[in-house]
Amino acid sequence: MLIVMKNTTTKHQIGNVVAKKYKLVSREYHPENTLVEINKNVVFGGKKPVIIAGPCAIESEKQLLEIAKKVKAIGADMLRGGAYKPRTSPYSFRGIGKEGLSIITTISKEVGIPIISEITSVLDLDLFKNVDMIQIGSRNMSNFDLLERVADIGKPILLKRGMSSTMEEFLLAAEYILKRGNPNVVLCERGIRTFETSSRNILDLNTLALIQKESHLPIIADPSHSAGRFDLVIPLAKAALSAGSHGLIIEVHNNPKEALCDGNQSLNFNTFESLMKQL
Repeated sequence: MLIVMKNTTTKHQIGNVVAKKYKLVSREYHPENTLVEINKNVVFGGKKPVIIAGPCAIESEKQLLEIAKKVKAIGADMLRGGAYKPRTSPYSFRGIGKEGLSIITTISKEVGIPIISEITSVLDLDLFKNVDMIQIGSRNMSNFDLLERVADIGKPILLKRGMSSTMEEFLLAAEYILKRGNPNVVLCERGIRTFETSSRNILDLNTLALIQKESHLPIIADPSHSAGRFDLVIPLAKAALSAGSHGLIIEVHNNPKEALCDGNQSLNFNTFESLMKQL
């Protein structure tokens, strides 16, 4: 992991010098862009956008293997797949847990692609030792105990914005991680709730662009969760990159109509290939 944050300023001095509430994540403290490297091959914050693709949830080894091979062939840099899924309804599919992590780590080695998966509980910390990047989802952005415990592992973290969180709250959540000595944080704008109900969320490009002025951390966008429908993913993805996003995380499924989780917002292989060509 390549992180450049050379600064000998003490905690007391940081508080005096940096006016923002978020100290370590601010450009006042660290003017240069931070680069977060995964396995020496994938770099967040560089000139090339990082594309993460895969299903919302891991359903089976056969399903994930097919998706992994295909998205890598099309051009994805990393494979996503949820083993644990926090869901609004207790009756919704919540993932296959430990088995799912075993599946995705095995497939990562077989296909040769780094992986990212979401953690939901401090009780599962030991299970994520073979995951290249750990995701903190929208519902856990303000789970500060989880943020600190995951930070202590030292692995790169993808921190998603809370669905009703302000930019300041988002950056302060990242501050919890950096304050524990882990600078390997990539932010993710995944859409926020507003009064508008025509789509699942609203992709906040204002904040995505503003964060690049306020913070040195890389930031990517999640057009799948922002839209909640597959036919909006491609235009939102292009808009996010135009606004300076350092990458995208896209839901891709081999059969979205049969997906156990978020099929409506998942691209199939053909539409994902079309997106990659347009990008």
